Amino acid sequence: MNRLFTLLPLLFVFLNCKEPHTAKDLSAEKRIFPKLETNRYNVAFLIMDGVYNTEFTAPYDIFQHTIYRKNIKAMNTFTVANTLKPITSFEGLRILPDYDYTKDSLPQIDILVVPSAEHHLDTDLKDTIMLNFIKKVDKEAAYITSHCDGAFVLAKTGILDKVASTTFPSDIAAYRKMFPELDIRDSVLFVHDGIYITSAGGAKSFEAALYLCEVLYGEAIAKSLAKGLVIDWDLKEVPHLILH
Repeated sequence: MNRLFTLLPLLFVFLNCKEPHTAKDLSAEKRIFPKLETNRYNVAFLIMDGVYNTEFTAPYDIFQHTIYRKNIKAMNTFTVANTLKPITSFEGLRILPDYDYTKDSLPQIDILVVPSAEHHLDTDLKDTIMLNFIKKVDKEAAYITSHCDGAFVLAKTGILDKVASTTFPSDIAAYRKMFPELDIRDSVLFVHDGIYITSAGGAKSFEAALYLCEVLYGEAIAKSLAKGLVIDWDLKEVPHLILH
């Protein structure tokens, strides 16, 4: 009898214990999407394995800091990729995408940013799903921007056929060879033509992002954003080209 009473608590625990979560259970849990404030520009950063840190983080820093400025239509910044699994940048930074553009219902994208990635001159140009995603966004976005070799991806979609553009200085020759029909400019840090802003990339991605902020918010806000990141900003001192 004493032995029975000893075993009863163990039996109770056994009968009431729950199975541990399986991978299937976890995948079925409700996704938590970024909270996007209303009355802001929605700015999507298109990322993939091999994305370069600077071309991604430079414009992200500039645009994200708009939420700390008063009396402007600030920006919601978020990332989109063809997966929700961690993206690994060229330099080894691991990034969790906010949206999977192949499956998720995305918010309206007002500004699309295409940072450069390791394979933007080769295999990425064969990714028809990604290229079609860009073409779809192009129909409604207010601005589409690229940094460094991100211009190759935009050019492959055909959306740059009737505008001037630029890319990473060392890749201008390859850009012209691959897309001989395009109006390609060099010796400038960025080109703004229509809704498209293409930049040389690298650390100059900051300048291209600050330029867009000056277009949207005026010189004072752009200088304020630059000051917050210890950048000397004077559009007149930046080699660029603006076409309409």
